[in-house]
Amino acid sequence: MNKREGDGVPRKNTDAVQERDGSTNSSSPVIAAFKVFQQELDTKHDKYERLVKLSRDVTIESKRTIFLLHRVTSVTDPEPILKEAEVKLEGVRQKIGQIAEELRGEDIHQFHRAFTPGIQEFVEAVSFLHYIQHRSLISLEEINARLVFMRAEKGSAEDLPPGAQVLTFQVTPSDYLLGVADLTGELMRMCISSVGNGDIDTPFQLSQFLRQIHDGFSFIGNTGPYEVSKKLHTLRQSLGKVEDACYALKVRGSEIPKHMLADVFSSRSALIDPEEGVI
Repeated sequence: MNKREGDGVPRKNTDAVQERDGSTNSSSPVIAAFKVFQQELDTKHDKYERLVKLSRDVTIESKRTIFLLHRVTSVTDPEPILKEAEVKLEGVRQKIGQIAEELRGEDIHQFHRAFTPGIQEFVEAVSFLHYIQHRSLISLEEINARLVFMRAEKGSAEDLPPGAQVLTFQVTPSDYLLGVADLTGELMRMCISSVGNGDIDTPFQLSQFLRQIHDGFSFIGNTGPYEVSKKLHTLRQSLGKVEDACYALKVRGSEIPKHMLADVFSSRSALIDPEEGVI
């Protein structure tokens, strides 16, 4: 009877070998280093996901504020709406404070893609409110001055309790530019609403303001962020629609009833080639 291969050869104690290999692996400096790397990556990914969720909350509340502000064109007293919008933006500011807390001691550029959509929407909402109140464009410095937080959110920077820490969040210039570019679309919609309500002064104010923004973006050219060049086309479309409304009001405004101005404007805006924009 043939013996199987390996018969008669003493076998190793596999359990002892496994225990020895396991202890060797656990004490290996390479394995220990990679376990540290694993913990760092897991911590970073968890923080990234939290920032994405906070950014979504900021985006949602900012959009609701913008929708609310569009109602100012249809009311005689806009103050209650503006106060409600300020309350909503304060809630958004608190959310950004949570983002600042998450970014404490971190490299902001590693997590920028996680929260940039929400920050752009916040800039759009804040600048829209500022324009309605002051008929001017809010600066980047003014926005950043509002994003100063205390850890407990009590008191002001002058009467900080001992040991309290102040958090700051700095909106990047690219996020500011992209938020302002999105603002032009809201101003175009505001122009449409104003025309529909018989307001023939606001479209001309908006046309001049949008032209100034367009000229500013034109100076940037190809030296700015890539996303700015893409949104410049939409900015030109918004400016073209507002200027078209001003043309209709100036030339035919006296012969068109006020309640029909919005319909005339909408029909003329539809004739603009969306691929051509404004030269």
